[in-house]
Amino acid sequence: MTIGARVLKTGLAVAVALWVGSLVGLDSPLIAAIAAIFTIQPSIYRSWKQVLEQVQSNVLGAAIAIGAVSLIGNAPIVVGLVCVGVILLCIRLKTEDTIALTLVTVVVVMEAQGQGWTVAWDRLQAILVGMASAFAVNVIIAPPRHRNRFVKQVEETQALLSRLLRTVVSNELKENVYREEQLLLRNKLRKLDEFYDLFAEERVWRKGARLERGRLLVVYKGMLLALERGYTLIEAVESHYWQVSTPKAWNHLIDRQIEVLCGYHEQLLWKWDGKMKPGATAAAPPPDASALLTELIGERQSEEVTSRARILVITSAVYSYEEQLRRLDKLMEQWLQRDQGEGEDAL
Repeated sequence: MTIGARVLKTGLAVAVALWVGSLVGLDSPLIAAIAAIFTIQPSIYRSWKQVLEQVQSNVLGAAIAIGAVSLIGNAPIVVGLVCVGVILLCIRLKTEDTIALTLVTVVVVMEAQGQGWTVAWDRLQAILVGMASAFAVNVIIAPPRHRNRFVKQVEETQALLSRLLRTVVSNELKENVYREEQLLLRNKLRKLDEFYDLFAEERVWRKGARLERGRLLVVYKGMLLALERGYTLIEAVESHYWQVSTPKAWNHLIDRQIEVLCGYHEQLLWKWDGKMKPGATAAAPPPDASALLTELIGERQSEEVTSRARILVITSAVYSYEEQLRRLDKLMEQWLQRDQGEGEDAL
C-alpha cells in the first residue's frame, strides 16, 4: 500500500491549521482542522476554486445562522430547518461541494450564539483559517504534477491494452484473468480521463505558455483517444468475433493487424519519451492492410447478412484504432519538431 501526496498533504494541512489556530488564539482550532480536511483538493486550481466557493457559502451560511438565531432562536428543530434551507441554497448556487463544511459553519455558529457573538466570530475565523492553511499547503508542498502522472498512466494503460488486444483473438488468457485485467483497464481509462481534466483545467497566465500548453493538450487528447479506440476494438471482437465463422485467411490477417497496431502504439510512446534512436520512426502498418480485411469479406458473398455485418463492425474498429494512431503520430511529430526548433533557436 502506497501513501499518495494528497494523503500526506491532508495530514500536514490539518497540523498547520491546528498550529495556526493556536498561534492566533482561536478558542476552537479543531474547527480549523475540519475545514482544512474539506478544502484540500487534487489540483491547485480546484483548491482555489474550492476556497472561493467555501468562503462564499460559509459566510452566507454564517449570516443565515446568525439571522435565524436572532429571529427564532437556536432550538434543535430550528437548527435542522436552517440546515435544510442552506442545503437548498447551496444547490441553487451550484456549490454542492461546499455543503458539508457550510453545514458545519451553520451548526457551530448557531450553537455558539447562546455564548455570545464573540464565540460565533471565533468559529467563523477558525473555518477561514483552516481553508487558508489547506490552500497554502497544496500550493507550497509538492504541487500536483498532472503532466507527469498522465504520461505515466498512459504508458501503463497502453501496456495493459496491448496484452488484452494480443490475446482477445487468440484467447490464450484464462477467462477470470482476462476479466480482471479488462476491469482494470476500464478503471485506468477512467482515471486517465480524470488526470486529463485536472491538467486541462489548470490555469496558465503567460500567453506563450498558454499556447504551448494548448498544443500539448491536443497531443494528450490524442493519446487518450487512441487508448479508447483500442478498448473499443476489444469490445468489438468480444461481441462479434466468436459469434460468426470467419475465413482462416481473415483470422490470420486480423490477428496480424492487431499485433502490428499494438507495436505501433508502443513505439509512438517510445518516440514521445525520447527512447528511439535519432532518425528512427514508429513502424506504422501498410496503408492498405485494414482495407484488405474488407476486401476479404467482399469475396465471401455467400455469408449471411448478419455475419457480414458483425465482421464489418470488427473491421471498422480496427480501422478506427489505426487512424487514431496515425493521427497521434502526426500530432507527436508536429510537437517534437516545434520543440526541437525552439531548442535550436535558444542556442
